[in-house]
Amino acid sequence: MEHSKVVGAWIRVSTDMQLETESPEHHILRAQLYAEAKGWYLKEIYRLDAMSGKTIMEYPETKRMLADIRSGRITGLIFSKLARLARNTKELLDFAEIFRQANADLISLAESIDTSTPAGRLFYTVIAAMAQWEREEISSRVAASVPIRARLNKPLGGLAPFGYRWIDGKLVIDGNEAPIRKLIHELFIEHKRKGTVASILNKQGHRTRNGLMFTDTSINRLLTDPMAKGQRRANYTKSMGDGKRWMRKPQEEWIIMPCPAIVSEEVWNEAYAILERQHVTKKPAKKPVHLFTNLIVCKHCGSKMYIPSKSRRYVCATCRKSRIDATDMEEIFYGQLKSFLLTKDHLTSYTLKADESIVSKKEQWKTQSMDLKKVREQMDKLLDLHLSGELPKEGFGNRYNPLNERAQQIAAAIPQLESEIDFLNMQRLNSDHIQSEAQNLYDRWPSLTTDAKRSIVEQITDSITIGGDEIHIKFSYNPSLFGITPDSQRIMSGEW
Repeated sequence: MEHSKVVGAWIRVSTDMQLETESPEHHILRAQLYAEAKGWYLKEIYRLDAMSGKTIMEYPETKRMLADIRSGRITGLIFSKLARLARNTKELLDFAEIFRQANADLISLAESIDTSTPAGRLFYTVIAAMAQWEREEISSRVAASVPIRARLNKPLGGLAPFGYRWIDGKLVIDGNEAPIRKLIHELFIEHKRKGTVASILNKQGHRTRNGLMFTDTSINRLLTDPMAKGQRRANYTKSMGDGKRWMRKPQEEWIIMPCPAIVSEEVWNEAYAILERQHVTKKPAKKPVHLFTNLIVCKHCGSKMYIPSKSRRYVCATCRKSRIDATDMEEIFYGQLKSFLLTKDHLTSYTLKADESIVSKKEQWKTQSMDLKKVREQMDKLLDLHLSGELPKEGFGNRYNPLNERAQQIAAAIPQLESEIDFLNMQRLNSDHIQSEAQNLYDRWPSLTTDAKRSIVEQITDSITIGGDEIHIKFSYNPSLFGITPDSQRIMSGEW
């Protein structure tokens, strides 16, 4: 039989939970049955017996599991509940990001989260958006402290620029590098070519602090930094978040503090003026990616609609018959998002039917659990009688063995029932849980960044069709799981 997916099971049971109904073997069987129900192959078992869940990233078994995820040895991980995977919220979010990058799935049976399903992916999209919002909140607080440190002329992290050193919290001139930085300005004023300056320095045996040859880029960076003339800039750039790209902040946010000068202001200004004359042609600004780019389609001709330069409207460039203001489009989408995610009436009709089956399975599970408890109590009494000599060996075996056989049968049936309940829960979703997360997402939508909103729009939107006074939004994850009609339509009057 060819399996559609290869997965692993994560088993972490604390010492105080090592009961027969909560044993590692019980959880392994439960994961195996769920995998079988999905048509998956359970290839690996990762066990952390009696290990704390406060922080688990450094455990050898955790590293083995993550290595298998990154290499593609397994493409999903089944666990009984989120708290069994990790109790540390940060580590839980880290796991979600690692699995997302590896295109692997997290399956939590108790919370009915299965990221191999569209609704499960939506759940983690919501979590990711919330995590990004929290990271940005932390980042904003850190950023608020930067201007204060800059005004105190304190280090803001990282090495001092070429020609300088931080010593005991103070910026001082580096006696070995400062002469080279001064020479750069003098050579550029003479030759007026950054490449020529770099070539001369390299031929003379000069190198950057990292031991690399000088280039046009490194020469340009040193010529445009006013620190060489005694003006240290701080709080003037910010990271774009990918570890590589940086952009300048608005000039009114810059903080300029005095520092030791390597060249005179006249020399620095003369070199900078040459650079300015050589850059009379400005590079065009990067075209922004708008919230609904590549999603809005013109009803009349089927072409995609975009926002032209210096405009705030999505326009069909082909037939010019359809258009809508970007702000209006977001407000309409926001309203439809509420209907799509939060309307309880859509969930009720489906969940009532699904709940009937789940309730029945849970009643069976309860009965089986009580029966197992009773049978084991009878077995314990028989064993006590036998050990006390009141029940002979022959009579003991005749009465004990049937009870033992029944106990094994019930113990095997309980995980099967749990697996069926898990599967039913996953198929219909845990409506209360999703309802809560959806409400959280809806409430925070206005405070999310454009990038965060764009991520959510891409996740749940298949297309948006605009024609005349009609806007038709088609959501892309499977709303039939809730009993929701896939298409949400809103008719608007007026012109855009």
